[in-house]
Amino acid sequence: MSKICQITGKKAMVGNNVSHSKRRTKRKFNVNLFNKKFYWVEEQAWITLTISAAGLRTINKKGLNAAIQDAAQKGYLTEIKYIDF
Repeated sequence: MSKICQITGKKAMVGNNVSHSKRRTKRKFNVNLFNKKFYWVEEQAWITLTISAAGLRTINKKGLNAAIQDAAQKGYLTEIKYIDF
């Protein structure tokens, strides 16, 4: 699975190393991603999302249903994994 937040669409960025020599190299800035389980009240189901810390704050601010609808509209959320108990 690629390292992309399913809510905000954040992904890894590339930048310059800060070196004190003449050699220029690039480095990768990864996103703070983790897998989180949520209970989606509208669907009456548990789901798993790969989200960043900023995505978690977005869910806390807007609510899960509104955040999922916005992410699906923008094209960040392609699939939702349902958890069976």
